[in-house]
Amino acid sequence: MIDILVEEIMTRDVVYTTIPGSRDKVLNLLKEKQVSAVPVVKDGSLVGIVTRSDFLENPEEEQTALLMTRDPITAEPYESIESAARQLIQHGIRRLPVVENGELVGIITVSDIIGTIANLGIEEPIGEYVDPFVVSVWEETPLPLVGRIMELAGVKVVPVLDSACNFVGVISDKDLIQSSTIVDTVERSDMSAGSDEDVWTWESIRDTMSLYYSVSRVELPDIPAKEIMKNNDLTVLHTTPVSECARMMHRRGQRHLPLVKSNQQLKGLVEDTDLLKAIV
Repeated sequence: MIDILVEEIMTRDVVYTTIPGSRDKVLNLLKEKQVSAVPVVKDGSLVGIVTRSDFLENPEEEQTALLMTRDPITAEPYESIESAARQLIQHGIRRLPVVENGELVGIITVSDIIGTIANLGIEEPIGEYVDPFVVSVWEETPLPLVGRIMELAGVKVVPVLDSACNFVGVISDKDLIQSSTIVDTVERSDMSAGSDEDVWTWESIRDTMSLYYSVSRVELPDIPAKEIMKNNDLTVLHTTPVSECARMMHRRGQRHLPLVKSNQQLKGLVEDTDLLKAIV
């Protein structure tokens, strides 16, 4: 068992937002502070959390209270990082707000634990912990389609391949949010007051009213994946030790490393969450 507590590695100066509040404010926080999520506080107590995925999955929602995930999974300052890692894996999440007596006192993320794993000297090969399933996209794939593919596949990062099937970069949900804009449009809804179910009857056409309403949504630009992808020159093999992978991620601030064969062809993707499995 690893004798390290959550309070020893958590971030104490937490970026958070309050309700009532707007989507625009939260989106600006994510971009300006370079964070992947913000806890939501009301009257000093934690009531929810908003992540980048919430924006991509609910592009038209404007209120923080409706956008956020309510009653998020939390950690306590005095529990072990092993316990925290187990919760992150079990619930498929990347961070845990740290709460003491109902009050938000910190946040612990996958990245925080990766920094610790880097110094634990774990020599087991990373290949034992990597999911062989990987979703990739072509470098010319339009960004809105990349976002949709990631949403349907339930992944937060995808490798990018060129026409020769060579690995050329990665795109994460962070990259999508950084590229997104809020677009205001006016849309029309035709509402019929006619009693006849046949929409082609004169009565129905006569009684149709056009209701115009404003819609504000988060949109991705119609540009190819290669324009926002991150080039990743660090690669690992199936035999690379877990702690070495963690050190590479920690030093470069990366969440993923391409797993390649001896001929440098892409074999999979090592995500930082894969490394957590080595300590639980």
